[in-house]
Amino acid sequence: MADSTQQPKSRRNRAVIFVAGAFIVGLVLLIGISALLININTRKQEAVAPIVRVVDIQDGETDPAVWGQNYPREYSRFMLMEDDTVPTAYGGSQQYDKLARFPAMKRLWNGYAFAVDFNEERSHFYSLIDQKETERQVVVKQPGACANCHSGDAPNLIKSMGWEAFNKGPYEAITDTLHSAITCNDCHDPDTMALRVTRPAFANAMAERGIDLSKATRQEMRSYVCGQCHVEYYFEGDNKLLTFPWEKGLNIDNINEYYDEYGFKDWTHKETGAPMLKVQHPEFELYSTSIHNQSGVACADCHMPYIREGALKVSDHWIRSPLTNVANACQSCHKMDEAKLTERVVTIQTRTAKLLRETETAIIAAIDAINAAKAAGATDEDLKEAWDFQRKANLRWDFISSENSTGFHSPQEAARVLGDALNFARMGQISAERVTMKLTGQPGSDPLLQINTDAVIGTTPAEVEEEMK
Repeated sequence: MADSTQQPKSRRNRAVIFVAGAFIVGLVLLIGISALLININTRKQEAVAPIVRVVDIQDGETDPAVWGQNYPREYSRFMLMEDDTVPTAYGGSQQYDKLARFPAMKRLWNGYAFAVDFNEERSHFYSLIDQKETERQVVVKQPGACANCHSGDAPNLIKSMGWEAFNKGPYEAITDTLHSAITCNDCHDPDTMALRVTRPAFANAMAERGIDLSKATRQEMRSYVCGQCHVEYYFEGDNKLLTFPWEKGLNIDNINEYYDEYGFKDWTHKETGAPMLKVQHPEFELYSTSIHNQSGVACADCHMPYIREGALKVSDHWIRSPLTNVANACQSCHKMDEAKLTERVVTIQTRTAKLLRETETAIIAAIDAINAAKAAGATDEDLKEAWDFQRKANLRWDFISSENSTGFHSPQEAARVLGDALNFARMGQISAERVTMKLTGQPGSDPLLQINTDAVIGTTPAEVEEEMK
């Protein structure tokens, strides 16, 4: 009898537990779905919400913190460029003495300020600091034109002083007015945030090429704003007018032809007496020959890739080497393993670095041969041909050496240019040795026998490899 009364009670207990459990599960699901819907709605509102203008930004405002009040996401990423401790195999943000790492540069630039001080560049955050601290400012009194690409104060000074006066005056005369490195104002219109060109030299060069910047697409502007500074340039005439040598085209052969017709030289080589040219940082020119450029990829696609901040898609303003950000910079297009992508890039750079070292060896051989000819009594006229070959070889080596991708921006073009540099260097060596033979009746000794090629030809420095582990 007791058993029959307990069974219905047990069933009732199980039913209550089941109903209570179902209620709790349903409540949890309801709360979860509600939270999800609220989150989705919040993200949708983020995506369509206008920028909250906390402050009115004036044209010419050079303080990134002011812009950051309206654009905190971009500003927080921008300030990450203060980190100068991140090396890559052939660059990164970590500064080091390039003359110590690649001592051949001292002889290739002998007689020029770069033979005294030349460091691996850091980020945009340090563009003005590093310029003010370089020993090149002591060796040579630089013109105001040098501030064009190192300070966000340049556009304001150009407006107040005038384009020609700004370039011509001595750098030391304006150094106390230079307070900002590269900043938001250099690339953005404060009213619309549209990309814009603020450097007259770029606008002038593009106009000479028949390119109307007012008709540029936004994608083109995502490279053009970089091309304002990441270029080869020279100071034209007594007024030191900043000028890009693009009249004949952007490749190194066009640039060489332009300089030769203009009769321009940066300095006279201290050992050989050759009229020489110094290349700056021609990333825009080298990249223009690349498959990426021909495919419509902009500089910002790799160096400032889009990232997600909540529901918003913004350009990452932590401008840096794509090797430190492969997932966002590369894998959005290249569906490959990150390690394989990195290996592909470093392989290209390693091969380019080897060609650079081999070219340095060849140019030094040419320098030694010219010096031997001078010692044998060669005149300037005797050495004219050898000088020209030295100038051509050094220019092409410098075009790839001073370009900051170690060949990756256009691997085939980099290899072509260095191949020509090697050829011109050996032609210069042969030309000088023929002069020596003519003057002495004896063949010149082979300068290569005096060079330890193992010490010159290298790939990734051991200390960098260790840091990357």
